[in-house]
Amino acid sequence: MQNCNSKLQMDLKTRVYKFSLVVIRFLGEIQPSQINRIITNQLLRSAIYNVSEIIEAQAASSKNDFKNFMNHSLKSANETKYWLFLLRDAELVENMKIESLIREATELSKILGASMLRLKGRK
Repeated sequence: MQNCNSKLQMDLKTRVYKFSLVVIRFLGEIQPSQINRIITNQLLRSAIYNVSEIIEAQAASSKNDFKNFMNHSLKSANETKYWLFLLRDAELVENMKIESLIREATELSKILGASMLRLKGRK
């Protein structure tokens, strides 16, 4: 079972890392403006922070540390969704490009949320 959990964690880490790379490339295409800079800086931070928290969780020294890092990752994933929705709804970017990012951010949030429920013994 531990081997299966390790593989799932590695797959999640890889998926979140790839998502962060896609966000970075996407942000490089956005027109610079004061508003865009503020929003894109926040989006970049939350997307990058998400993967760093998963990496920290894998190196956690206790189950409680692991839970805390994964919880922070979930919060970061939800924050990433917020900034993506804000960019979309303010019509600051092309709708087609951002929709796939929103879908992936939503899926990652659901995966992390389900993981947190399992860790807390609720599922």
